[in-house]
Amino acid sequence: MLICSAKGCRQPAHWALRWNNPTLHDPQRRKTWLACPEHRDQLSNFLDIRGFLREVEPVPSD
Repeated sequence: MLICSAKGCRQPAHWALRWNNPTLHDPQRRKTWLACPEHRDQLSNFLDIRGFLREVEPVPSD
């Protein structure tokens, strides 16, 4: 089971937040944070404010 990346959260992840830092990474490179429904907006906003968020995709179910 994939777990949410929010600090202290142990809920299953439903979303993959794909991001990169353009000052450190090639444009094609993607790093991934996982998010449960409760933390999706919080984590997305954190990345988006910094200009890092590239895509949000559902995590495939098992």
